[in-house]
Order: sequence, then structure tokens, then C-alpha cells
Amino acid sequence: MRDIEVNVRFCETDALGHINNTSYFIYLEEARIKFFESLGYKMDANHWNFILASAHCDFINQGYFNQLLTITTYVTVIGNKSFEISHDILCSQTKQLIAKGKAVMVYFNFDEQKSEKLPEVLRENLSLYKKAPSL
Repeated sequence: MRDIEVNVRFCETDALGHINNTSYFIYLEEARIKFFESLGYKMDANHWNFILASAHCDFINQGYFNQLLTITTYVTVIGNKSFEISHDILCSQTKQLIAKGKAVMVYFNFDEQKSEKLPEVLRENLSLYKKAPSL
């Protein structure tokens, strides 16, 4: 599993005082980018082989301005051409679960505009972060 921390900014909250639902997807994207970087993939458009096929977030508890969040990222499914990354968003201080997210990533050849099988080295690296999905 891979953790990052995010401090909730005022602009990420809404009129009700809690984190706006769109902000969670920004946090999940940041966690995905850091996860890919930990696997050795740089954010270089000329050498990028992934597309986001699906993104989902369940909102469990409210989060607020200036709250420090820990986002834990792990792999739940490794398929032939795609894999699923899951995230748990917790309050860093209390460990209360705030939200759960997941994303399906497809390995993609942009020159040929088609999906391809996951390279074996990628499968091996992903398996290091494999965890059964939590309920």
C-alpha cells in the first residue's frame, strides 16, 4: 500500500462547510499519480500508456477545511489489459474513514489507439500492492 497526505484547502469545500464531492476526485488523481511515480512511471505524455476507464467514490463521512487526510492506495484487481486501483481516504488524526474510491486503468497504445496486454514487469509491480477489496 502507498500513502499520501492531503491538507483540505478552503476552496475545496462547499457552502455547507464540508469537502465538495468533486474535490475527492482531485485527491484520488493525486494519489494515482504518486502511485504511478512509485512504480517508476513519470508523468510524461510521450511515454504514458494508461487511460482512466472508470472512477468511483463513495462518501462515508464528512471532511472539512484544514483537515489532514491520508489516502492509502492499493491494487484490488489485475486483469489482462487493465487493473483496478482502490483508495481509502482517512482523517489522519482520528483514522476515521471519510471516503473510498476506485479507478480502472487500461494499458493503452496511443499510436495504434488500442488497449494492450499488461507488460509482465508492470503485473509484477502491481502485485506488490495487491490487497483484497474491503467492504
